[in-house]
Amino acid sequence: MCGIVGYVGPRKVVPVIIEGLRRLEYRGYDSAGIAVGDSSRTTLDVRRAPGKLAKLEEILRDQPLNGTFGIGHTRWATHGRPTEENAHPHRDCTGRIVVVHNGIVENYLELKHELAAQGHKFVTETDTEIIAHLIEQVQKDAESAGEAIPLEVAVRRAAKHLTGAFALGVLSAAEPDKIIAARFGPPVIVGVGEGEAFVASDVPGILHHTRNIYFLADGDMAILTPSAVKLTDFDGKSIERELTRIHWDPIQAEKGGYKHFMLKEIWEQPQAVRDTTLGRVSLDSGKIFLGEIEIGDEELARAASINIAACGTSWHAALAGKYMIERLARLPVDVDYASEHRYRNPIAGPNALGLLITQSGETADTLAAQREMKALGSQTVAICNVVGAMVAREAHGSIYTHAGPEIGVASTKAFTSQLTALFLLALKLGQLRGKLDQAQSIELIEQLSRVPVKIEETLRSSSPPCEHLAKEFSTAHDFLYLGRGIHFPIALEGALKLKEISYIHAEGYPAGEMKHGPNALIDETLPVVVLATRDKSDPASKLRYEKTLSNIQEVTARSGRVIAVATEGDTTICGLVEHVIHIPPAPELLAPIIEIVPLQLLAYYIAVRRGCDVDQPRNLAKSVTVE
Repeated sequence: MCGIVGYVGPRKVVPVIIEGLRRLEYRGYDSAGIAVGDSSRTTLDVRRAPGKLAKLEEILRDQPLNGTFGIGHTRWATHGRPTEENAHPHRDCTGRIVVVHNGIVENYLELKHELAAQGHKFVTETDTEIIAHLIEQVQKDAESAGEAIPLEVAVRRAAKHLTGAFALGVLSAAEPDKIIAARFGPPVIVGVGEGEAFVASDVPGILHHTRNIYFLADGDMAILTPSAVKLTDFDGKSIERELTRIHWDPIQAEKGGYKHFMLKEIWEQPQAVRDTTLGRVSLDSGKIFLGEIEIGDEELARAASINIAACGTSWHAALAGKYMIERLARLPVDVDYASEHRYRNPIAGPNALGLLITQSGETADTLAAQREMKALGSQTVAICNVVGAMVAREAHGSIYTHAGPEIGVASTKAFTSQLTALFLLALKLGQLRGKLDQAQSIELIEQLSRVPVKIEETLRSSSPPCEHLAKEFSTAHDFLYLGRGIHFPIALEGALKLKEISYIHAEGYPAGEMKHGPNALIDETLPVVVLATRDKSDPASKLRYEKTLSNIQEVTARSGRVIAVATEGDTTICGLVEHVIHIPPAPELLAPIIEIVPLQLLAYYIAVRRGCDVDQPRNLAKSVTVE
């Protein structure tokens, strides 16, 4: 969703905020704005612009701002068109209070009518504007009762009238050098420095200035001044939160010479897989160490089933994880879209383990599914990339993927890291349930340790052919992706990557379902990407491969144009299809971590050829923090 950055301290406030917003622009980019104040002014100066952050920067060059405290915002719309009026920050009637907001106020129409009846004038189409007016009205009501209340009390009282999800940043010209931040749903982090404080919606926005971070929980409020950060709940009671030290290198969040963040993150996947595995496996004993899971081994072994909830790319990882867990641990697994989980009246309980997969750890639908699982009596485990994220705090343990910041909206290294974490969990469960002996475990860990090198080989070998294929197929209107077994989720993920960044319609389909409808789509204009890898040592993989070859022949017989992803040394497939991309051989359950790489590259190069904004595709945002 939206990007928020606020600062109070001795530095020049505008450069700090604009620099932070630039690093968070992947979260929202249909409009941008900034509000700045100091003790000499009775109102706050605001600059806003529709479009990307560069538009705001142009305005600031012509109409510069200075101050000692301020807050900025980049928006991804839930209410109102991307216009200057609808851009954040939003003001009250007096211009002395400004608000930035990430989330959605579900009862805003009701509140708007009440406030309008009290004389408030609204100038935008947004739900956020009512928050500024609501705070103003709370202060007026207090004054009428003979009570002088500080800004934080007004924000607390206003927040209790809101329903929905919100992350707030609030300034008042009447109380300079103070920022109020509040969280109920979308993430808010607070950074602490020497004589300065920061607020943001994600770590990269302030990581260049401080590594000391408070992650606010739902119902938390932070009062930021240059000398201190005070945390309270919405009733004003002081609370304690652990100050987290972030170990990401800020350079990780820069492009590092790559044309796009997405390309950089594709090439970072070997290291991301290594980092997810690091310290969690023993090649000597075959043991798996998942120390961040607080559930005891005996309790894990007693789990009768696993319920996984996830969204988007993480849901595709969950589908692949189902194959891994069921095969290695012989434990039944259900996979739900997190957004649909609660609506099917799910069956869960103390014997069912809940597993949540989310890159950000703040996805609203996934958090809702987690709370539903816990309400039904299940313990939950989170797979996520952000230490201290809400999903991890609410879980009974986590597997952090340690992939580092992922800036491109279309997820790449987070996906391969999630697959790696799922494989580790499947190994752990298989060992605890007595389904894997030591020799089998050691062999699987050895195979996993070779995956990063195989990804590196795939990156080098598949980049040129993918770039060539992009020239040929970038004008296609539709794509079809096919896979069988654990490769079907990879087909879904390949199709998602293409549609996300190139805006070409693409579908992923189980290859065995071709005769049940999709064959009607095949003609000489339709590119069909087929995952046709094989593990020669695995009879089931060989059978799947043979059946996939039959599906390829169904496509070519109807003049379809096939792009196959196949295993090195496979000469059979070369005689059947127009284009082949080879990847190194790998065991059936690990091949998906490698074979997704050429599909990511193909989507990337096609999007570049079509002139699309690869890192910030239209209508999408990195972290979806409203349902």
